Amino acid sequence: MNTSVVFIPLLPWPIIAVLALITAVLLGLAVWRGLSGWLLRLLGAAVLILALLSPRIQQEERQALNDIAIVVVDNSSSQSLADRAEQTETAFEELETRLSNLGNTEIRRVDVGDGAGDSGTRLMTALTRALNKEPRSRISGVFLVSDGRIHDVENAPDLSAPMHLLLTGEPSDWDRQIVVEDAPAFAILDEEVTLTVRVEDSGAVPDDASVAPLEVSVDGEPPVSLDVPVGRSVDIPIQINHTGRNVFQISTPETEGELTARNNIALVQVNGVRDRLRVLLVSGEPHPGSRTWRNLLKSDSSVDLVHFTILRPPEKQDGVPVGELSLIAFPTRELFIEKIDDFDLIIFDRYKRRGILPSVYLDNVRQYVEGGGAVLVAAGPDFASADSIFRSPLSEVLPASPTARVIERGYRPKVSELGKRHPVTSNLDASDQPADWGRWMRQIEVTPVEERDGHVVMDGHEGAPLLVLDRVGEGRIALLASDHAWLWNRGFEGGGPQLDLLRRLSHWMMKEPELEEEDLVAEPDGKDIKITRRTLADTAAPVTVTSPDGESSEHRLVESAPGVFEGTAEGDEIGLYRLSDDEKSALVGLGPISPREFVDTVAGPDWVEPVLEAHRGGSKRLSEGMPTIRTVKTGRPATGRGWLGITPRAAYDVTDMKTRALLPAWLSLLLAAGLLILAWLREGRR
Repeated sequence: MNTSVVFIPLLPWPIIAVLALITAVLLGLAVWRGLSGWLLRLLGAAVLILALLSPRIQQEERQALNDIAIVVVDNSSSQSLADRAEQTETAFEELETRLSNLGNTEIRRVDVGDGAGDSGTRLMTALTRALNKEPRSRISGVFLVSDGRIHDVENAPDLSAPMHLLLTGEPSDWDRQIVVEDAPAFAILDEEVTLTVRVEDSGAVPDDASVAPLEVSVDGEPPVSLDVPVGRSVDIPIQINHTGRNVFQISTPETEGELTARNNIALVQVNGVRDRLRVLLVSGEPHPGSRTWRNLLKSDSSVDLVHFTILRPPEKQDGVPVGELSLIAFPTRELFIEKIDDFDLIIFDRYKRRGILPSVYLDNVRQYVEGGGAVLVAAGPDFASADSIFRSPLSEVLPASPTARVIERGYRPKVSELGKRHPVTSNLDASDQPADWGRWMRQIEVTPVEERDGHVVMDGHEGAPLLVLDRVGEGRIALLASDHAWLWNRGFEGGGPQLDLLRRLSHWMMKEPELEEEDLVAEPDGKDIKITRRTLADTAAPVTVTSPDGESSEHRLVESAPGVFEGTAEGDEIGLYRLSDDEKSALVGLGPISPREFVDTVAGPDWVEPVLEAHRGGSKRLSEGMPTIRTVKTGRPATGRGWLGITPRAAYDVTDMKTRALLPAWLSLLLAAGLLILAWLREGRR
């Protein structure tokens, strides 16, 4: 039981203070005038003021509460190195025993793993959350069991209890890691860019570790090896050879004695993009569709367009002197012999043989396609004539042959069953209302060449092939059997998806990765790998995923859209994953360039020491033995040689409380009246 005197004033404190001041002034005046009863007046006034303060005797029944010691256990990835996990659990068990032996102490364990989004060890954040659940008046101490690599030290909470670090690891630990200092997110195709990396050693480094071997691999190809100085930045020139994602793996072999090899590898993913897409558009004669092609290609800022329209064929003999013509001569030799390989796409728009391009030039175009180029033929009536471009060396690569019939009647283009699976035409009729598309008024009847593997992705009049795509050698070729696509652009009968169709078609021909009809794509999705297989087949084979440690697993894919099959694979570790099925393969790097948990792996107290000093705590290496635990007074240093301290809090709960008046009101009134009467009698006798 605890007894104390408390005051419950009958009037507000400011009023009582004013009354006390007036009383003091009057008593001072009485003393100054020499009244003999001033002392009795003082006592009477004191009794009255004391009565206004209403003193009471308070008796509390208290129940003592145990102190709370919080132990924060670091279970992050860096704590799995060497024998740190075993050190951690042993230290917690011994600490639990020693705190329990002190008596009146409860233990709260807080486990901390890796932070979300590669944010590292968020130990102080976890400690703050734990403190918010407990009354601060009961916290006697905080113990951190960690390697000291804490990434939110700036969030350390403010508390009056000591904070200590029980440090895992060994003084002899050392580690080697690759640090990527600078890596571009994008790079221009076929141009050289630079990666800046550094091989860095930390801890008790061996004396002979001044040079390290470095291996650089692109998209899983055999690596290129070189020796680099340790601790110095090195620029590595690399070249992007294809559009889309390029995966660079930079690694150094594991050295005997280092803590881990998980930070001996770094993955850099660079997206390859084209600088300028060079397109050659050759219009055989002026017609409304030429402007459509020109506007489409000129609207794309990444396209460098060269457009020629043949306005004056060689057979035109009207006697006009050449010097008076304002037309530009068609530079056939320069375009089709000297600079043909500079173009990414050549479009023949209603072109027919007029003697402008000799057969040797058109044969050069054929070789250009087979070598990796792209040609699009937008056919008009000329394609079905005797002067058709099909009756040239290009017939060896064109996917369909004309029947000499020109269909001059209205029809609505539609996506074929195969076209619904092809990226060029899939989702063109996503509105499920292709009947609302405007009609085209002309189609050239063509027959797919049996020797080719052409794909008819759009049908026209009575199901006749309208758009045929094919791959020839390393290149691509497309045949659009109509010159009336411009009607959609003019909004005839409501128009249609002309812009999407022509843009996709041109981008497919220029080998944009997102429009590949047969492709296996792997994308990182957190700790998982999202697998996407695009195919024209009705089914997709299972995909085999090979992890960085060489283990393989098979994953079946589910069709999510026509021609698109998807699945998910779990990625248990950071590194380069290889995916393959019966036909395609892909690579994906999982994890950040430099995982934060493995940037600094050598244990040390330097990151946390300022916080420990601010809380009168210290750090002890567990490899040197478990320190003893003592109790220290509040405000005193809580660390010494071989020991750590906690501060007893002596907290309690009040279970019962009783109060009674120290001086009853009637007694106070009687005493005050008696003293004042005595003062009056004494002064009257005088």
